[in-house]
Amino acid sequence: MIDYTRLYADLQHIPALRGWLATLPGQVSAGLSPHRWGDLPDWRAALEALPALSPSSVELAQQVSAGTGEEITPEQLTQLESALRALHPWRKGPWKLFDLQIDTEWRSDWKWDRIAPHLAPLENRLVLDVGCGNGYHCWRLLGAGARQVIGIDPSAKYVAQFYAMKKYLGWDRRVDLLPLGIEALPANLRAFDTTLSMGVLYHRRSPMDHLRELRETLRPGGQLVLETLVIDGGLGDCLVPEGRYAKMRNVWFLPSCATLESWLKKCGFRDPRTVDMDTTSLDEQRRTDWMRYESLADFLDPDDPAKTIEGHPAPKRAVLVANAP
Repeated sequence: MIDYTRLYADLQHIPALRGWLATLPGQVSAGLSPHRWGDLPDWRAALEALPALSPSSVELAQQVSAGTGEEITPEQLTQLESALRALHPWRKGPWKLFDLQIDTEWRSDWKWDRIAPHLAPLENRLVLDVGCGNGYHCWRLLGAGARQVIGIDPSAKYVAQFYAMKKYLGWDRRVDLLPLGIEALPANLRAFDTTLSMGVLYHRRSPMDHLRELRETLRPGGQLVLETLVIDGGLGDCLVPEGRYAKMRNVWFLPSCATLESWLKKCGFRDPRTVDMDTTSLDEQRRTDWMRYESLADFLDPDDPAKTIEGHPAPKRAVLVANAP
């Protein structure tokens, strides 16, 4: 079910990525090791339990969906839902398979609507999505015309969720999710036309290093799309939480947009600019039947939703774009 044969063949024809083939299969094997992920056999079993169905249609442009309710029996629908629920929690989406709606924690389609107007035209572009989760935005990028999309995320469960979707959205489509972090990419690739990093920067101990890593993935003139937590403020303002932020341990830096633009300039990017800023709402991130753990409502001060439970400013996210030198 998890098969990179097609991707490896494709990389043979991309000169800037061909050399990666010397190490990539070993990296994938390590990233999907059952010694690292004890539940991996259960996730593979869930993939094997998915019913064999061939949807008559696939939609990637306006939503991510495949098939209709007329193409599945009640027994197959039960089998499909049971297998997908074995991959709980579902954080990014929504997805729709044969009228089964996967109501994910995040309304990732809302984030897509915020970034899509600011993407350079995607036709014939090679795209990298860093920290892509289960690959929802990878499919939207493909639906918007990208030639090929590669997502990277170190979570093997997200890889399993991605391949559950790929079974019905199309094995032959040029979109893949590798079980890797950005540090696994060869240095100074200069290969991608567009690179996205969404919801990653604030988890990095060194934001400057992450911005330089992102720059090195891009060909000269390529576009960076950066989405991250920010605070209100001017140039030089940055929140460095001493403890947790919204109950997350690994949040290191929340800059103002002006500060983040200056960081991008310092790392060599051209024309960095903030194109969107939005306070995360309880309708966009919430607990659902497909994600039953704590969510945003549990992370905010119950007496003042403008603050996190720790007293920091509530989550506000910005989208910035810039170009590689």
